[in-house]
Amino acid sequence: MNHLAGKLDLIKTMISNPQIIKVRPSLNWFLLQYMSKFKVKKVGGRLVLHSHLPPLNSKAFTRFVNEHLLAKNAGPSHAQIGLTNACPQNCEYCYNKNRQGKIMTKEMIKKTIQDLKSLGVFWIGFTGGEPLLNKNIVEITESAGDDCALKLFTTGCTLTRQMALDLKRAGLHYVSVSLDHWDENVHDQIRRYKGAFQTALQAIDIFKSIGDIHVSVSAVLSKDLLRQENIERFMDFLSHLEIDEAWLSETKPAVEAFGNKNLVITEEERLMLIDLQDRFNKNDKMTVNYLGHFESETNFGCTAGHKMIYVDAFGEVAPCVFVPMSFGNVQEKSLQSIFREMRTLFPSENRCFINANYELLRKYGHGQLLLDREASLKMMDEIRFNPLSTFFRLYYH
Repeated sequence: MNHLAGKLDLIKTMISNPQIIKVRPSLNWFLLQYMSKFKVKKVGGRLVLHSHLPPLNSKAFTRFVNEHLLAKNAGPSHAQIGLTNACPQNCEYCYNKNRQGKIMTKEMIKKTIQDLKSLGVFWIGFTGGEPLLNKNIVEITESAGDDCALKLFTTGCTLTRQMALDLKRAGLHYVSVSLDHWDENVHDQIRRYKGAFQTALQAIDIFKSIGDIHVSVSAVLSKDLLRQENIERFMDFLSHLEIDEAWLSETKPAVEAFGNKNLVITEEERLMLIDLQDRFNKNDKMTVNYLGHFESETNFGCTAGHKMIYVDAFGEVAPCVFVPMSFGNVQEKSLQSIFREMRTLFPSENRCFINANYELLRKYGHGQLLLDREASLKMMDEIRFNPLSTFFRLYYH
């Protein structure tokens, strides 16, 4: 689909939804301006802008309009849930590594998904560990229903063609395969797993071969990759994979090894990635979707603990996958009550929460891998939030 046709599809989709006409004009104008930064892809009959939003012609997108833009639901719109903490790889920047506790059962995970939806969630990411290692992943996927967009984050380990087909039939919309470098040896070293690179490429090929599923690469960009010549080479490599999307994020200071100001992304680097995204999205090939663009002050800002929620494989509830704080456990307390408290502490702001506050994690963590509720509440007393992003200034006007 060429870029002009994509823009026409975008406009048609927006105006063909009778409910969206009721949305305040300033919000509709904002959304149209934001969405025009991306190409619309047609995948299995679904119109996809990028994998952090539901397909534009889906029930999940209609829920976004009805429940959030019109009804102003105070609950979250996006969530991620850990299906397991097990993983054969050992990534140096992993935000879940070595967490412990009582693993959620299949039924608990399914209940949590329904609880998330009842709060307003219309987009869920399956993560881990390696979520494919949960033998119930197909049943869990199917349980979410057809009014919630589902995205799988995977290394590709243990994937078979039959499993990919089963996940597609169960309702999986998006899959994002982890790939952090064009060089096989470098990627394997980052992942501390021999064969990680080839496993990822094989997974991409499997998902592409079954058709009608949106296939992307999830890339965590190191400081070395953020050098202009390296990021350009990496993007060229990804383009030749003929995937639908490159989903980009820098390494986050969510673990002690990366809690160093020399390793945290600079504003200059963030703006460079936004410019790279905009340049790539002017062609009709791979979509580039950089998280730092979504989170920027001119767009949606950081929605951690406000419109985003994370439940790890042990049931601990955090504002975001990158924020190692817990405000309660769904196996001990209702998700609704945990989120209600957490949301009072996270008003949303125009910058990434963890990038701005990582030094406080060390102060209050005392060597813990995950701040418990008591330590999290003490840390929040010291947090000072920036102003709202453009979207939320309009949203709460």
